Amino acid sequence: MPFSELFDNEFKQRNRGHFSAIVRVAFADGKVSPEEKDFLDKLASRLEISEEEYTEILKNPLKYPINPPYLYSQRLERLYDLGRMIHVDHHLGDQQEIMLTRMGLALGFTPGNVNYIIRKALSLIDKKVDLDTFLFEMENMNK
Repeated sequence: MPFSELFDNEFKQRNRGHFSAIVRVAFADGKVSPEEKDFLDKLASRLEISEEEYTEILKNPLKYPINPPYLYSQRLERLYDLGRMIHVDHHLGDQQEIMLTRMGLALGFTPGNVNYIIRKALSLIDKKVDLDTFLFEMENMNK
């Protein structure tokens, strides 16, 4: 295996883990709405998830581990994707908020601040901010 393929495989594995986490959130309420399905389709394309992987992840999203990104900004980007998935339903049930908190912990946010981060993230997503605004606000929320 060429050296360059090692990085490519790791990148694809991280993307599958990220996508499976979002699929878990989408299925948190027991069904996937048409809006969620469209979002999953677009996200799968953006994350370079093949049709086979897409089908496999939809069947068993727990098969792939959540690989938390090293950089804080990357964790925030993933939180943004997850939060938008939850917001698609236009209501936040308790189970979905709990699931997002669990995903936040899995992404590497600490137990001491995950609730604060999730509340701030959801308030920004509720305002329909774009990714750049979300990142700026989240990175500067304590200033």
